[in-house]
Amino acid sequence: MASLKKLFSDSVVYGLSSIVGRFLNYLLVPLYTYHISAASGGYGVVTNVYAYTALLLVILTFGMETTFFYFANKEGSDSKSVFSTALGAVGSVGGIFVLMVLALLGPISVAMGYEAHPEYIAVMAIVVALDAFQAILFARLRFENKAWKFAALKLAFIVLNIGLNLFVFLVAPRWQHLGFMQWYDEQNNVGYIFYINLICTALVTFGFWRELRGFRFSSFDFRILRPMLKYAWPLLVFGIVGILNQVLDKILFPFLYPGEDMQAQLGIYGACVKIAMIMAMITQAFRYAYEPFVFAGGKGKESKESQAVVMKYFVMFTLLAFMVVVCYMDVFKYIIKSDYWAGLRAVPIVMMAEILMGVYFNLSFWYKLTAKTYWGAIMSAIGCAVLVLVNVIFVPGIGYMACAWGGLAGYGTCVLLSYFIGQRHYHVPYPVPAILGWFALALALYAASTLVHIDNLWLRLAYNTLLLGIFVGALLWSERELVRKVVGRLRG
Repeated sequence: MASLKKLFSDSVVYGLSSIVGRFLNYLLVPLYTYHISAASGGYGVVTNVYAYTALLLVILTFGMETTFFYFANKEGSDSKSVFSTALGAVGSVGGIFVLMVLALLGPISVAMGYEAHPEYIAVMAIVVALDAFQAILFARLRFENKAWKFAALKLAFIVLNIGLNLFVFLVAPRWQHLGFMQWYDEQNNVGYIFYINLICTALVTFGFWRELRGFRFSSFDFRILRPMLKYAWPLLVFGIVGILNQVLDKILFPFLYPGEDMQAQLGIYGACVKIAMIMAMITQAFRYAYEPFVFAGGKGKESKESQAVVMKYFVMFTLLAFMVVVCYMDVFKYIIKSDYWAGLRAVPIVMMAEILMGVYFNLSFWYKLTAKTYWGAIMSAIGCAVLVLVNVIFVPGIGYMACAWGGLAGYGTCVLLSYFIGQRHYHVPYPVPAILGWFALALALYAASTLVHIDNLWLRLAYNTLLLGIFVGALLWSERELVRKVVGRLRG
């Protein structure tokens, strides 16, 4: 129980950087969509380029975050040597990557469709290499339970990013007549988004000066590197296909959608998906705290029981977030400009896909703890194949809605495979009937919200609030013993 309390407290702190931080970052979504029209396709460019960078980040970290935790927690291991080896390996690969991109910038830009703006590709290549390097530094903070420094650095990036974006999009247009503002060009708003990212990422790196001061090339151990790479390569494959499940639709869309408004349609989908990203915030905060917690707990009975309990509460909490968003979509939609609203119908599907991704992450520890990480690669590859199949078949006909359904189908496949195969190799007593019951209740209430048409906005919100209240009431009744204990402690 004490370990679960520690998990909860760490999740709250990490949530400052992921949930609260990304919520603050939502300021950028209306900022971009209200200053970059859907028809221009500018936000489609942002969506597409960031999809590539997300994929490249997984490749350039090549599973070294999880590998670092696994080897640093092994009995008799030298965590400092493991850290130096992981950081040196990721840093070296990132440096080589940047040099290769800059050397082949022209052909790469043409292949991606950005021959008019190769600077976008160059800037984001440097950003993703720095992000990969920082990923190991952030992993060390998690390993050392420095949750507050972790959150502070994440929030520093977000605050600086928001501040510079507000300046460029709101202040700079009004000051462009001043002499020192001659650099500003309103037609280059998309480029400014990428430049700001580079500035913020580079500045945050200086926040790791203590961790970098402890890095020594002399501590780089090739004897450790070989088994680390052996452990990591299936995680790399798993990570690639896993991130492809999240971004491949945005990468494939320009090649599959036949309309001339391709960038505009991709921008609409990308903007609306931002509303659904509340699930990604929750699962990311959970992952940051949960991964070191599970590895430190080992493979004992108590650890398995904890994993089962955590899975149940994860599903309950994420479904509650799902209900909040779908019940108040009439409010959340104002995050983006009205010419992007056509894509709102994809939001519930994408949110449910994000929940299944979180469930899949919870299930994934059976092959990580048993060092059978190749299973993760196999199952994720199958899920990715399902996603690609759905996109290839249906995007030409129904556009970005196929992207949403493809993600749901891909993660659903991964969940089923991981559960049934995992129970044979590493049995965890998950409360499956209860979990399925919560999914059924949430989907039934969502159906009740969408099938009942109410024209009046306030009556519609009142009706949806009633539906949300039913779900909350069911949660409180189900966990009434826990609620009594919490209330009792608050009163005491």
